[in-house]
Amino acid sequence: MMKSRENLVRLKQFQVNEKRRQLSQLDMMIAEFDRMATELEIQIAAEEKKAGITDINHFAYPTFATAARLRRDNLKNSQNDLISQKSVAEAILAEAEAELSKAELLESRDPRHRDGDGDMRSAMIG
Repeated sequence: MMKSRENLVRLKQFQVNEKRRQLSQLDMMIAEFDRMATELEIQIAAEEKKAGITDINHFAYPTFATAARLRRDNLKNSQNDLISQKSVAEAILAEAEAELSKAELLESRDPRHRDGDGDMRSAMIG
């Protein structure tokens, strides 16, 4: 019985670690998309300044700026999707951490775990 509780704790710990890793990846992707969008905004501003046109509806508005705006908007939409995924991942992580705590509590309540295996063996022999 104790072995299965130890295995349960290990499984739950693995699941928690995996959820934390996924959350970390989402954070890195969100930050990267933000950095890329900021770079695009700088390029858009530079292109508009060079052309002397900031009105996106103007016939001579730079095509590079139009394309960069589209790319930036797509990045922002993707970033918002990742933020939604992050909220879900945080809830799943909290649930996994709660399950790990329960499993650890079960294992710590096991009398064989508390007294140590050596005591049980010597009691059986003697």
